[in-house]
Parts: sequence; C-alpha cells; structure tokens
Amino acid sequence: MQFYSCDVLVVGGGGAALRAAIAAQEYNPSLKVILATKGVLGRSGVTATACSDRMAFHATLPHTPPGGPDNWRYHAEDIYRLGGMVSDWDLAVILAKSSAEAYDYLDSLGVPFVKDEKGFPRQFVTDGSEYPRACYTGPKTAIHIEQALIRKLKELPVEVLNFTMIARLLVKEGRVYGALGIDTRERYDVERALKVIKAKAVILATGGGGLVFKNNVYPWGMTGDGYALAYEAGAELVNLEFIQIGLASLKTKLNCSGSMLRAIPRFVNDRGEEFLFKYMSPGTTPSSLFNLIFRKGASWPVTYEHPTHMVDVAVYREIMAGRRVFLDYTQNPKGFSWEDLDYSNIERYFKEASRDLGDDARKTSPLARLAEINRESMEWLKERGVDLESGDLIEVAPCIQHFQGGIKIRQRGETTVAGLYAAGEVAGGQHGANRPGGNALLDTQVFGRLAGEAAAARALSMPEKELAGVDQGEKDEIRLLVEHMKELKSGGDIEAGPFRQRLQDLMDRAASVIRIEEGLSRALEELKELKKVKLRADDHGLAYALENEKMLLVAEMILRSALLRDESRGPHLRFATWDAPHPLPRRDPEWQKYIVITRPGEEMKLEIREPVRPVKA
Repeated sequence: MQFYSCDVLVVGGGGAALRAAIAAQEYNPSLKVILATKGVLGRSGVTATACSDRMAFHATLPHTPPGGPDNWRYHAEDIYRLGGMVSDWDLAVILAKSSAEAYDYLDSLGVPFVKDEKGFPRQFVTDGSEYPRACYTGPKTAIHIEQALIRKLKELPVEVLNFTMIARLLVKEGRVYGALGIDTRERYDVERALKVIKAKAVILATGGGGLVFKNNVYPWGMTGDGYALAYEAGAELVNLEFIQIGLASLKTKLNCSGSMLRAIPRFVNDRGEEFLFKYMSPGTTPSSLFNLIFRKGASWPVTYEHPTHMVDVAVYREIMAGRRVFLDYTQNPKGFSWEDLDYSNIERYFKEASRDLGDDARKTSPLARLAEINRESMEWLKERGVDLESGDLIEVAPCIQHFQGGIKIRQRGETTVAGLYAAGEVAGGQHGANRPGGNALLDTQVFGRLAGEAAAARALSMPEKELAGVDQGEKDEIRLLVEHMKELKSGGDIEAGPFRQRLQDLMDRAASVIRIEEGLSRALEELKELKKVKLRADDHGLAYALENEKMLLVAEMILRSALLRDESRGPHLRFATWDAPHPLPRRDPEWQKYIVITRPGEEMKLEIREPVRPVKA
C-alpha cells in the first residue's frame, strides 16, 4: 500500500485535468497538487489521442464577427439554443465570456493555431454556430493543446501519478477528503495495488464513458469512472441521456464528418448493396438524398433538429439487421449528378477545396472530390491501413463520441458535495442536448481553470489536520475495498472480459441511435440481472474488473434518463416502435427541463427540474 497526501487531487489526464492542476498550482505555489491518471500522461485519454477532420477550439475573440462589447452574448445564445434550452444559461455565459482568455492562455503556451497574415487566428463556422468562432491547428488541435499543457505542467511542482485508477472517493459528513486508488499495472496483488490519497479538495476530470457502448471512438480506459465516483459520493448528475453519436471508422476511430461526407461516397453493405433509399421517406429523390449527405458533413452528430439524422438511422437499422456498412469512394452513388447539388453546397465545396483536379474527375469520383477538399484525411487513413486510392472501403457505424451531460456543476466547477469539483466532459449542465462544434475543448480550459482555482482556495481554508494519518473510518474503507478486490480475484460467475461485452452489446442495442420504450425497459431488466452476476477478474486485471462495476452504474443512469424523456431532442431519438419511420417529436416547452440523478438512499432517483434560465431584461 502506498500513502499520499496533498492539498488538491486532480483525477484525469486530459485537457481539463491538466488545466485544473496548473490553475491550482499557480493559484498558490505553496500548495501540494497531485494529478492521478489511469494511463500515462500525454499518451492516454481523449485529448492526447483525438483526431478528426478539422478539430476546433471555439472562442469569441475581439475580432470575431459580429464584433462589439456584447460579442460574447451571440456565443452564449448559440450554446443555449443548440443545447435545446436544457442547460444552465449562466454556465453558457461563463463559457462564452471566458473563451478569449482561454484562447490567449493556450496561444501563450505555443499551441500552433493557424493564423492570417495579421497574426489573427483563422476561424470557421461549425455546426450550431451563427458566426465563425472555431480556431484550429488542423486534425490534431486537441493533441497540440495537450502537449502545450504538459510542457507547462512540467515547469511546476505538480506530482503525477501514472497508472492510477481512482476506485473510491473518501467521504465524511457530506464532504470529500481524498480517494482510494489502484495501480493499473498490478493485475492480482491487492496489497501492492492500493494507493491511499488524502486531499483537502478533489477535482474529477476523467472524461466521458464511451466504452459503456460497443461502438465508440474513445481510447482505452474511458469507462465513465467519474460519473460513478461522483454518484457514489452523493453528487448530482444531469443530462445523461444526451450522448453525441456520429458515423466513424471502426478500424481507425476517425470521425467520418465534414469532407468525408461532402465528397458524397456510396453507402454500401457487405453485399455491395446501396441501401440508403430503402430507409428514406417515400418520394425521396436522388438529388435530395445526395444533398442531405453533403449537409451531413456539417451536422455530423445525430440530432433530431436536422433531417440528416435519417442517414444515421438508416446505417443503424442496416447494422442491427446483421449487415456491415461501408463508405465506398471508388465510384459515384447510383443516380448521382454533380449538377443536382444545391448552389450553396457547391459554393461551400469550392471554398473548402485546396486543389483542383478538374471537372471530369470531380464529377465522376468521390475519391477525387475527397482529394480536392481533404487529401490529408486520405493520407492519415493510409498510414493506419485504409488505402482509399487502392480501393479500400471504410467500415463505419454510429459511434459514441461525446457525453453532453455529467456531474452537475455550478459556476466554479463545484458539485453538490463539499470538496468535490468537476471539469471537462465528466461535468454536466454547461451543455444541453447538443453543443456547438469546438465547445468541448473550450469547456476543458474554462472550467478546468475555474475548478482548479476554486479547489485551491478551498484547500487554503482547510486546516492541516485534514491530511494527518489514517483514521478508523478510512481504515474501514480500505478494508472493504481490499476484501472486494480479493473476491474479484478469487472467483465469480463470469470473467470481466465477456461481462463487458455483454454490457456493451446491450447498450448498443437499446440506447444508441434508435431508442424505444420497450427496448429501454427490457435493457433495464437485463441490467438488473447483470448486476446480480459475480464478476471474476481475468487477464485484464483487477482495475478492469472494477471499471466494469462503474460502467454498470453509468449504463443504468443512461437507460433510466432515456426512458423518462419520452420525446426527441438533440441526439436523443425516441421512436414509438422499432419500425416507426420517424422519431417522436420534440415537445416544447414541457420538456425544456433537465433530468437530475441522485442517490438519496440505496436506490437511484431521477428528478425533472428547471434549468437556470436567461434573466429577462
């Protein structure tokens, strides 16, 4: 067993965790700050590994249109409006007002944002935004941000604990004062694996829980630990039914958004059939379908508010029918004609194009179109074993890509449990059903800083005795965890690996693109039976088995929230029946509310509440 003590414990290794640790340490250099990450800092987690068509950092800067002292308000209104008015307005305001400061800080750290000849960052319009706010370095914007923050962190005395999974938060009299961790490298030695970390304040920045689903674009380790830890500690969670889902490569986990779809490839199944028309409304013409696919590039995540969600529905239905789905760039879809594209789509295409291969190539080949507007994506895929120029197809599926909700926070990242803070994707309330593209990275920096500073201020106000020794209550917590891990090690009904597969299959079937009352209710019954099964740690190790237990809790939160919200909103598509052609309608204003999850006793409780609304002038 290893023992640590600190003023502020930051859990996670991505953009939010790094920003929080830096902010806490800079708030008062005399503080002891520990950052505990499940993998290796800089080589694990979402921020360190994410790559997409053109990854964005959303910011309203002085020169951002439309300009003026109230420029931030347009940004805040976009966040709130696109979120379906089920988020907290005051948090949207904080994101918008703080975005310039967040950008300036990253710029000062050397993040290589693309700039114009005057030194201003180039900005483009992302889905859900009225004005161009998206700053970028290219496909690796997130990675560049992670690298810059790590460089800064290394200048500070922050202690980094790699290979550390937090298994329990230590809670006494309604406040958090530390955590119990597990060394993820110790597969079976329970005593050696255990880490006890006393802290005056804890910041959860553990990211999303994409691995709860089979099809996802998340890296290893993203099992939703933070949601479960906060729930077990007594914190509130919100908006867990809203999870962004988008078409992505199963082999490389590349989000097939933007130019990947604006090139208008064929959608084919493993029989070589083009299947989209089969699932479209009667009377759909080839022209309308191909314009829809083009626009899908700019509304990539599933959303009820845009008709492009029917593409995701079609792909999902085909996969649930037992067939694999591919994007084929070798030839045009049947009935495709370049001249049938809307003028606005053609205009956007040429604005995006970086090279000219000529009319003949452009009109006859999706591959040529992709080469004109995003040759870099072709090269990226080729490096990872998908050679489009040699005729390879991209196998795709609707994949989980971002949790919109999470641990309910207020204006400084504080949760409803004293001493516990949250930032980044694990936090909830700042985004609603959807969010403007690029706001996820912004969120990590704004609330990472705020949570870090607030946690540091709390630590300074706490007496030193908070960190002294190990009392009887902590000894009991340690004993219970050790006994539980020994049970996992000694045997159970099912090994952890097959157990996880069962859970992931269940979630893909019940809570992905198509959600119906019967399927969600049945999944909850299956989940109840899964919770009765005794897990057995396998070659994946003890930490992996403990992750499964966290995933069960997260799955239940998602299923219960999705069942309660009997409407469609954002990525939450509720259908009356499996074969219904269209989702249930969005119901305003009665469902302009969010669902808050708590644990007042042993049972999970869901409560429908009013979010923080804009103040009327």
